[in-house]
Amino acid sequence: MESAVGPDAAVWATFKWSKERVLQFHKDGFVSNVPVLTSDQRDLLLEDYGYFLGEKQHPGMEMMYEYHSNQAEDPSNVLMHALGQWRLTRLFHDLVFLPQVVVPVSQCLGSVPVRFWHDQLFAKPARCGGVVAWHQDYSYWTRTKPMAHMTVHIALEDQTEENGTIKYIPGSHRWTRNNGGPLPVLDFNFKDMEGIKSILTEEEMQAFKPVSALLKKGEASFHHGLSVHGSYGNRSELPRRSAVLNYFADGVVSDSNDLMLKGTHPIPKGQKMDGQFYPLVFDPAWSC
Repeated sequence: MESAVGPDAAVWATFKWSKERVLQFHKDGFVSNVPVLTSDQRDLLLEDYGYFLGEKQHPGMEMMYEYHSNQAEDPSNVLMHALGQWRLTRLFHDLVFLPQVVVPVSQCLGSVPVRFWHDQLFAKPARCGGVVAWHQDYSYWTRTKPMAHMTVHIALEDQTEENGTIKYIPGSHRWTRNNGGPLPVLDFNFKDMEGIKSILTEEEMQAFKPVSALLKKGEASFHHGLSVHGSYGNRSELPRRSAVLNYFADGVVSDSNDLMLKGTHPIPKGQKMDGQFYPLVFDPAWSC
């Protein structure tokens, strides 16, 4: 995996999406089944995944922004969710800067410079993997503004209906409240799968028609910060593990005086989000 300083202009340009694919993103709020990892890269990341599943404790776990061995809060429905692994292993660090990820993110955000926000891990163990309730990512990120955020969900194993593939509601990135704001958060632990339906309008309910991404291992889905998505539990005989990368357009500012992420530097309200914890991962000028 290459870091942001590696490719020259010609190499960056090879990772651009077609105009048609970018238009599809803006129409539906997501694009899925995009190959981003080789089989070797995927397998090496799965080895590092062991640090966060209790298989081999990483010595730097105190540097994680968040770590939930079971965010489902129910031993019969387990969801391991963590933030901040990019600071602990070289492979997860370099994943943040992957050209085939950051170049399309820039295009979808309007061909602007892009900064890293934070990463996540979602692991659903075999037979008892929990749900990730329907939500919009930006609902959890309103401590920054404006909404110019994107998420890349990378499957490290094949995702199926049985093991809880990520699902999207096409067009739901246009569902807003209070002059363009996100839907309210009903469940910070992701466990109430259908709760979102209690706050949708009649028109939104009629359009609530989930589409399964059914990602193959090494494929990613790219989605808008307001795209409604979620996933059901894993009842298969194999685990379902994924790595998630979150980005925002350069120029997004802090909308809070509180600490953004545990262990980082405070960014005063109104000040630009930048610095070592929010690195610039791509600038379109690099591909000129």
